[in-house]
Amino acid sequence: MNGLLNWILWSPIVGLIALLVIPKGNDNAIRWTALVSTAFTFILTLVLYAKFDQSIPGMQPDFLVKMPWIEQFHIFYSLGIDGISLPMTILNGLLFFLCVPASWTVEKNIKGYFALILMLQSTVFGVFFSLDFFLFYVYWEVMLIPMFFLIGVWGGENREYAAVKFFLYTFFGSIVMLVGIIALYYATGKGVDSFNILAMHGGKFSDLQVNIFGHDFSFEKLFFWAMFLGFAIKVPVFPFHTWLPHAHVQAPTAVSVILAGVLLKMGTYGFLRFSFPIFPAASVEYSGIIGTLGLISVIYGALCAMAQDDIKKLIAYSSVSHMGFVMMGLSAMTTTGMNGAVLQMFNHGTSTAMMFLLIGVLYERSHHRWIVRPDGSKGFGGLYTQMPKYSIIFIIGMFASMGLPGLSGFISEALIFLGIYAKFTTMTVLALIGLLLGAAYLLWAFKRMFFGEVAESVKEYDDMNLREVAYMLPLCAAVIVFGIFPAPILNIMKASVGQLVDLLAKY
Repeated sequence: MNGLLNWILWSPIVGLIALLVIPKGNDNAIRWTALVSTAFTFILTLVLYAKFDQSIPGMQPDFLVKMPWIEQFHIFYSLGIDGISLPMTILNGLLFFLCVPASWTVEKNIKGYFALILMLQSTVFGVFFSLDFFLFYVYWEVMLIPMFFLIGVWGGENREYAAVKFFLYTFFGSIVMLVGIIALYYATGKGVDSFNILAMHGGKFSDLQVNIFGHDFSFEKLFFWAMFLGFAIKVPVFPFHTWLPHAHVQAPTAVSVILAGVLLKMGTYGFLRFSFPIFPAASVEYSGIIGTLGLISVIYGALCAMAQDDIKKLIAYSSVSHMGFVMMGLSAMTTTGMNGAVLQMFNHGTSTAMMFLLIGVLYERSHHRWIVRPDGSKGFGGLYTQMPKYSIIFIIGMFASMGLPGLSGFISEALIFLGIYAKFTTMTVLALIGLLLGAAYLLWAFKRMFFGEVAESVKEYDDMNLREVAYMLPLCAAVIVFGIFPAPILNIMKASVGQLVDLLAKY
């Protein structure tokens, strides 16, 4: 099975090449080629899940790939998968597959749009698979290119501003992270394992000092923060979150789904794969700061969401709040808390994807996203009577985002609270305010959009068609099934998370 990761990583690129040879104007062939490519890739991720050995805590030996790339500097094309990266891999495969039918109505430069989507999918897989720091950084940076153009070309009225802001924020964090990667290269002696991520694990730099501007600093503490900044911007953690609402609001529907569902998780994945295992002593020492920033994100994001009259911006700020819970779970550094954090990464990916796809369905009918228009008039009203199928699916997604028991958001947030309570009791209690605010802004938005008098424009809206229902059903199933029975995901991550917790417990 050594080639399976290669198949998953390169299948979107094969699909991209197939798209490029299709004659311009053959739009349906382009759409179906993209759909077949993403469907095939998603099936491969399910095969990977079926072949995965849940008892192995580290990288799965049957799936490791390692080939020389730039031998002079000991840079390898090195891929691997473990219980932390597999849930993100499956989520990536699922969301891109669903985003193709969700983009069926895109009319502007269809070939370019779907080609960039497939390129983006491959780069995200590369981030989750890379075991060589140089290879990881290449995928981390190349991912910016398709995202920049997808927002900047196919986005809303202020798309250029949103695309540039997204690029500059992320690129700044990446440059700081690059300094950390270079420092690690020299700290390891520029040897054969100088870019080997797994070889750096285990706190090897705890006693190392580095001289900067004539002063000695702890290497581990200094470069923990360099890595932290790069990943925190991607999450995004307060106060590095300001690019997110602009990017979400201006991005096309499918790109918002990918951004919230997968790309934000690349930041928290970075903490689990790099920051915590490479700099464990600093991670433990600064866990209180990580948790506090997570708490601020939870409450601040919820308050900002409550203030929004644009439903898409409301859901964008809710992502800031929900990712704050992930940061809190990571700061617990307990098995329960970190399992909850990784599960929340997956569950938030499905529930927020539902919400953004539903907003896209509504936008195609209304061509606006206003709960209340800037002039004070109602943007929506009485949607429940006009669009019953849409309303039912919206309710499922809303309650999953809210963390209602029986749906996926509840179990992950419950595990986070159980894991963090003993270490940060006050923080746990304060975070409950975020849960209350989350219920408040979602229910208030639902009341204004779906109940009350039917707005004149709403009377002209058609309910969801078969295509729209079809791409929503897998997400509905995911939030319900994993809300009742989360064991399939928890069993995947259990051994890998346990290994990381054991490492952190030594410090």
